[in-house]
Amino acid sequence: MRHTLLFTLRRALLLREISSLIMLLVVILVFFALSPLFLSRENVGVVLEIIPELGIVALGVTMLMIAGEFDLSVGSLFAFCPIMISLFVSEGVHPVLSIVLALLLSLLLGGLNGFVTLYFGIPSFITTLGTMLIWRGAVLLISGGWPPPFSSALPTAFLVGRMGIFRASILWFAGITVLLWFILERTDFGNWMFATGGNQVAARAMGIDTGKVKLANFMLCSLLAGFAGVIQSFRLETTLPSMGGGLEMEAIAATVIGGTALSGGVGTVIGTVIGSFLIRIIDNGLVMARAPSYWFRVFIGIATILAVILNTFVRERARKMRC
Repeated sequence: MRHTLLFTLRRALLLREISSLIMLLVVILVFFALSPLFLSRENVGVVLEIIPELGIVALGVTMLMIAGEFDLSVGSLFAFCPIMISLFVSEGVHPVLSIVLALLLSLLLGGLNGFVTLYFGIPSFITTLGTMLIWRGAVLLISGGWPPPFSSALPTAFLVGRMGIFRASILWFAGITVLLWFILERTDFGNWMFATGGNQVAARAMGIDTGKVKLANFMLCSLLAGFAGVIQSFRLETTLPSMGGGLEMEAIAATVIGGTALSGGVGTVIGTVIGSFLIRIIDNGLVMARAPSYWFRVFIGIATILAVILNTFVRERARKMRC
């Protein structure tokens, strides 16, 4: 019996999500102690409204980081896609077709990130740093720095319609999470991603087209960033040129907190979901505790570092446990 319990505990501690889950539970308890209203029905509903917008972006970043690349342009694409929808609608394009075209454009821009990175051998950090500035500049040029008119004909209810204490966007987030988890854990493509990010030379020797694997993930990452921007725009019923500012750093933080390695080849979708919840709960909890807003960045930085340290510590202790 004791042997079985130790074996189960060891397996649990070896999970990459365990450190972020421990931190999430601690943070929830701390904020609940500071403000009992933190776990009220109304406040839980508020948190569930805003989590998908970060979580969907972070999921795309996770997939790309597992494949061994970065994308710093997701925050700019987060704003670019809704702006393009407004532009298409103002030009007389059908609202649904406008959404489809804007998402396709996000997909193509992700392909451009991948093409430049892979064809010219430029580090993705540099490529996407440049495109981050380009897409953000394009948003300001198109909008003139002002929110464009928001069309009432857009099908907002389909993406963000109210369903009790939460919105439809949480279902989209859950569906995307399940789909990506299945791809990552149950398909050959998921294995190719881990192999590509872990050791690209060895992956090529195995016959894996690492270029196509990375390109596909660049496109997926941009598509999800654009889609998340549409969700926020529809929830707010406006399109702000400043949307997504700093979101790329939050998405990377959620990914790292969730156990994804910056070096590639290691990561989990579930961990990223937990990391996204942790970041948004810290944000919300600080508001509930009436802390100054600038503390948010401080706490996210601390959480990111602690998650990596805790994950390393827990896994080392688990390896030393004798079953």
